[in-house]
Amino acid sequence: MDMPFDITLLMVMTTIAGISAQVLAAYLKVPSIVFLLLFGILLGPDGCGVLHPQLLGDGLESIVSLAVALILFEGGLNLELRDLGKVSGALRNLVTIGTLVTLIGGGVAAHALGEFPWPIAFLYAALVVVTGPTVIGPLLKQVQVDRSVAALLEGEGVLIDPVGAILAVLVLDVILNGDADPIRLLAGLTIRLGLGSAIGAAGGWFLGWFLKRANFLSEDLKNLVVLAGLWGLYGLAQAIRSESGLMATVVAGLVLGASGVPEVRLLRRFKGQLTIMAISVLFILLAADLSLASIVALGWGSVFTVLALMFLVRPLNVWICTINSDFNWRQKLFVSWISPRGIVSASVASLFSILLTERGINGGDAIKALVFLTIIMTVVAQGLTAQTVANFLQLTSVKASGAVIVGSNPLSRLMGRLFKERGESVVLLDTNPEACKQAEQENLRVFLSSALDIKVLEEVGLGSMGTFLAMTSNGEVNLVLAQRAVEEFKPPRVLAVFPGEVEGGGSNGNGKVQQAFIADLQLKTWNQYLSDGQVKLGETMLKEAGFAFQQAHLRALIRAAELVPLFLERGGQLQVASAVESWQPGDRIIYLLHDPKPKLLKRLSGASDRLTIEKLPAVEEVPMPSPVLEEVMKETLRETQAAS
Repeated sequence: MDMPFDITLLMVMTTIAGISAQVLAAYLKVPSIVFLLLFGILLGPDGCGVLHPQLLGDGLESIVSLAVALILFEGGLNLELRDLGKVSGALRNLVTIGTLVTLIGGGVAAHALGEFPWPIAFLYAALVVVTGPTVIGPLLKQVQVDRSVAALLEGEGVLIDPVGAILAVLVLDVILNGDADPIRLLAGLTIRLGLGSAIGAAGGWFLGWFLKRANFLSEDLKNLVVLAGLWGLYGLAQAIRSESGLMATVVAGLVLGASGVPEVRLLRRFKGQLTIMAISVLFILLAADLSLASIVALGWGSVFTVLALMFLVRPLNVWICTINSDFNWRQKLFVSWISPRGIVSASVASLFSILLTERGINGGDAIKALVFLTIIMTVVAQGLTAQTVANFLQLTSVKASGAVIVGSNPLSRLMGRLFKERGESVVLLDTNPEACKQAEQENLRVFLSSALDIKVLEEVGLGSMGTFLAMTSNGEVNLVLAQRAVEEFKPPRVLAVFPGEVEGGGSNGNGKVQQAFIADLQLKTWNQYLSDGQVKLGETMLKEAGFAFQQAHLRALIRAAELVPLFLERGGQLQVASAVESWQPGDRIIYLLHDPKPKLLKRLSGASDRLTIEKLPAVEEVPMPSPVLEEVMKETLRETQAAS
C-alpha cells in the first residue's frame, strides 16, 4: 500500500471517528471532547493501531495551524460585544492579570509537585494559560448558564488563546536562546498582539465592506470568500511576525461580526459547521499521536500538579480578577470550576515537543504528556460535572425569570399581570399609544416601540429575562420577532402566536421558537371574550388516576375553542404553555375558559371584573361522557397516544 493512500485512509478514518464522537456526545449530552479524546487514544498506536498521525509529517502542523485560525475566527465572530461590555472589567483582568497568575501558579506547581526544572515548568504553565473556545463553546451549548457567566467564559476562551500561544512562544524562545530579558519579552508580546490586532481589524472591516457591496455573489460564495479572507489574514500576520496570526483571526471575527453584514447569521452557521469538523479532526489526530506510556511515566506528582491548577490556581485567579465586579459568589465559583484546556494547548505542546527534542533539550515528551494529562483531567472532570454544578449553584438560564411580551392586547396584559403576581419582572412592547396607555393603567411596565429595535430590547433587559412572548395580531410578524430574539439574545424560552399551518406545527422548524398556548389560537376572539368579560381564569392539577381521561377532556375543550391553557407548572417551575408540550401527571395548568354568561348578569350577581384563578367545575367535575362527547374524547385519546 503506497504512502498517498495511507494518508487518504488516515484522513477518512479520522473524519469518521471524529463525527461519530460528535454524534455520540450529542446523543448522551456529554461534551464532545470527552469522546474525541477517547476515540483518538483508542484508535492510535497505543490502542488499536488504526490511526498513525506521524504519516502526515510536517503537514500535521499546517493542518493544526489553519484549523486553529478557523476556530478562533469563528469564536470572535460569535462574541456579542454588548454581552462583553457587561463583563469587560472581569474579562480584561482574566486575559491580563489572570494570565500572569496562571503562569506563576502553574509554574510553581509544576516545579514543586511535578519536579520539573524551572524553565520547563514555566513553559508548561504558559501552555495551559489558555482555556479555549473549542471546549468552552460546546460545553456552554449543553449547559445553559446565565448570560453574564457565559459571556465571560466565552470571551476568555477566545481572547486568551492568542495571548497564551504568544506567551508560550516567548517562554520557549528563552529556553532555546537563554535570553530572559523581561523588557524584551514584554515588547515581543505587545508587538505581536498589536500587529495581529491591526491586521485583523483592517481585514475584518474590509471583509464587511466587501460583503455589503458584493450583491453579485451568491450566499455560498460569500461564505467561501470569508474563509479565504481569514486564512489570508492569518498568513499575512504570520509572515510579518510569527505567532501574530491567531490574534489577527480573533479580531477579524470580532470586527466582521459587529459590522452589520446582512449575511452574518449564515456566516456564523457555515463557520460553526466548519469549526465542528476542524475540532473533530484535530482532537482525534492529536490524541492518537499521544503516547500513554509517557503519561504514566510522569507519576503522581504530575496528577497533583493538575489538581493544584484546578483547585488552587484557577480559583485564586478568578477571585483576584473579579474582586470588584458585579459577579456573586455562585457565579465566581462556577467560573472557577470551568477552565478546560483545548486544542491550542494540545497543538502548541505537540509542536514544542518536536522543537525541544530537535535541539537536544530534555523534557519535550514530558511537556506534551503533562499538557495532555491536563486536558484529559480538566475536560473529563469539568465537562461531566458542569451541568450538575450549574444546577446546584442555580445558574442555569432555564431558571431565569421575567418576561418580555410583544403586544399590549387584553390577553397579553392578562399574561403580564399573572407574571407580575408571581413576583417576576415583566415588560410589554407595543407601537400603539392607546394600547400602551391601557397597560399603564393596569400598572404594567410598557414601552412604546417596535420589538425589532435591538436597543430597546437591550434597555428592557431581554438578555437576562427568562421568556420572550410575541403575541401581536399578526402571526407572521410574531414569528419573525421571535426568531430575531433567538438570534440576538438567545433567551431560554421563546414563544410566539403564529398560524398552525406554519412549517413545524408547534415550532418554527428549528425548535427554538415554540408556538404559544395552542395551535392556531384565535387571538382576536379571545381578546374579545376578555373585553366582554366572558371568560373565567381557572387551574387544574393533572392526577395519576384517570390521567388519560382528564387529558382527553381538556383536549376536547381546546378543540371546541372553549379553553386555552396559559401556564404549565412542573417541578415547581411555571412557564408559558406551549402547543407542543406533552402533559404529565402532576402538572398544574392555568387556563382561560370561555364563559358566555352575559356581562350584565355577572354585575347583577356582584361578580368582579378582575379575573382570579379558581377551580372551575366545568373542568374539575368531569361528567361521564355522553355518546357524542365520548366519540370526540376517544378521537382525542387516540391523537394523544399517537403523539406520545
